[in-house]
Amino acid sequence: QLQLVESGGGLVQPGGSLRLSCAASGFTLEYSAIGWFRQAPGKEREGVSYISSNGGFIKYADSVKGRCTISRDNAKNTVYLQIVSLKPEDTAVYYCAARKTYGSVWWNVDDFEYWGQGTQVTVSS
Repeated sequence: QLQLVESGGGLVQPGGSLRLSCAASGFTLEYSAIGWFRQAPGKEREGVSYISSNGGFIKYADSVKGRCTISRDNAKNTVYLQIVSLKPEDTAVYYCAARKTYGSVWWNVDDFEYWGQGTQVTVSS
């Protein structure tokens, strides 16, 4: 079964940091561009960050720019998302997905496949 598996979420205090992992199962991640998305209760899924297959093209949402670093280790078949200075508004389920089609923007969820189950990030004191 082809899928991505997210991990690394948890409960963290404001100002804290987390590193989320996105591991591929059943396929090689090396040839896929990967997007990280998040969905808070009652809100639509939104793009957080994106990395091309070779890591040469990276994008961040304005809401996390300067606090977020996306990276990939193709040897480990894994993509990472480091978030620092976490805020309560970062609370959401975080998902990763592989890009299947190329539209005009990087954050269109319809351009992605192999969605994982997500990992919950809760920022609260």
